[in-house]
Amino acid sequence: MLTIPRPILWTFRRCPYAIRARMAVLSAGLEVELREIKLKDKPLAFLRASPSATVPSLQAADLIFDESLDIMLWALGKSDPHGLLKMPDIGETLIAQNDGPFKAALDHTKYAVRFPDLDPQSERAQASDFIQSLNTRLAKYLFLTGDRPTLADIAIFPFVRQFAHIDRAWFDAQPWPNVILWLDGFLQSADFQKAMTKVTVWEDGTRPYLFGRASE
Repeated sequence: MLTIPRPILWTFRRCPYAIRARMAVLSAGLEVELREIKLKDKPLAFLRASPSATVPSLQAADLIFDESLDIMLWALGKSDPHGLLKMPDIGETLIAQNDGPFKAALDHTKYAVRFPDLDPQSERAQASDFIQSLNTRLAKYLFLTGDRPTLADIAIFPFVRQFAHIDRAWFDAQPWPNVILWLDGFLQSADFQKAMTKVTVWEDGTRPYLFGRASE
């Protein structure tokens, strides 16, 4: 009997791109072999598997997905019991804004020492503009595109979390209560707790760590 290899998801626990990939795997009810790596000591097997040498990266049979959104779409394309893919067009627009200008301003704020030519306060203000726009939407809806979560929520909240964790006291003091409520809802969810489980760094020959619904 032919055995289909279990998909391998290379990941780094705190990376927001990897977080959203793991969240999608959980939502889809799939099972993968999760391999946690050190970004400063990437194993050869990972470098061979990932053309860009970035996490997350997914190996599924002869397919390789090297972008987190592609991994999310792959997982939810196989199974989408919560209908995350059923979202209005504004969802794609929000994801593009998150992955583009917001992520850039976030990095310029969080890693200001790497960008000495930029003003971190100005960059934080630019990132805050995006948060304010989300807050306006969340004043009308429970989630970013309506009354239930969609791909946009799962794709965006890990980056809002990263921005909030730069200075959580400052973040909580800002006039965006709807975003805070929305973010904390995800951070307190069972799926997020599973997605953030600490895993031993993978080494060749170690016992596979199975991750996903089927592993529960």
